[in-house]
Amino acid sequence: MPAQLVPEDDLYATLELAIDASPEAIELAWRALLKRHHPDIAGEDAEALDRAKRINVAHDWLSDPDLRARYDSDRLGLAPLTAGRPRRPTWRPRGGRDAWARPPGAHAGSAAHAAHAPRSTRPDLVHGDPDIRFARFVERVDRLTPDELDRLAAAEPPPIAFLATVQRFLPPEARDAFEAAERDLARRVPHERWAEVGLREALLGVAAELVLASFLDDLLAEPFRGRARDRLLRAWDASIDQPRYGPNGDQVSAVRDRASTMTRDEVASFLRASQGIAGDDRPWPEALDRDEDEALRISAFLAARDVSAAIPVDGLAPATATRTRRLGARLGHVTALRHAFPAPVFAGLVGPWTAATAPPEHGRPTGNGPEVRRAR
Repeated sequence: MPAQLVPEDDLYATLELAIDASPEAIELAWRALLKRHHPDIAGEDAEALDRAKRINVAHDWLSDPDLRARYDSDRLGLAPLTAGRPRRPTWRPRGGRDAWARPPGAHAGSAAHAAHAPRSTRPDLVHGDPDIRFARFVERVDRLTPDELDRLAAAEPPPIAFLATVQRFLPPEARDAFEAAERDLARRVPHERWAEVGLREALLGVAAELVLASFLDDLLAEPFRGRARDRLLRAWDASIDQPRYGPNGDQVSAVRDRASTMTRDEVASFLRASQGIAGDDRPWPEALDRDEDEALRISAFLAARDVSAAIPVDGLAPATATRTRRLGARLGHVTALRHAFPAPVFAGLVGPWTAATAPPEHGRPTGNGPEVRRAR
């Protein structure tokens, strides 16, 4: 059977989408446009029939990964879009991968686990009346802690293109409701924080899931609806009721505090011991899935940022200060993930830090090495 001819039309324009549109956005645009242009609604004249046919053809090609790759390559000259796996909820209270987020020895039901698992304040945003769910949400927004705000700002927000697609096809009453929700959230979050794009988009993703639930339910069948829900709630789930640095917060805090007291000689020793290590290297444990473990990714990001900022670099030559900061960020990153590295691997990753900060009798290098130049 001969292969289908690649359509001449701009299929993305037909569905009013960007070329990197997600499968959920393609499904939503197709259904929304058919509601407007189906011959039963728009009339059975030739123009309406042709428009509906073009919408269906665009959906057929763009919703099939192989056909989409052919179209992108033949008509647009684009490399195939990397197909990411559907996002899964970070919060898994019934066990499974959330066990990786516990410190060593903190098994469910143990005293150690209880110490690291305060009573949840995360509201149920999935069950019940949408208005009640939204009220729960905004009440919790009023009580966001500085650490939760930082985590939301660092989280991977819902795809902006997907939210834009949703808003493009909203009926007027739904658009008004969403805009009202956005104004409500803007009043509840400190102005300077609301200006942070990641934080704002994370909260608007939750608002979209709650305020536009009936619209999304109507246009997205499973599995698209479940994937869309996961995308919209992902940043929230990975940020609320989570320690700033995750399960290894005490260790990260200790490293951060110790970094802030580093002497000039210790900084020099840290740089010497780190020769050959790329400052932007961010090792990720093989036991973890970077795409799924968003809560740990946020923890590692904040740990990297805070440890990097703690190291005193005043007076250092700019290049030296930059490398010191990057190595500090690497140290914070691996410390936040220490429970997932085999012990020998973790020891090797933090070896330069250990060598630089251990007392001389424990093996800190004292020999000659590169000088830490101070800026004039």
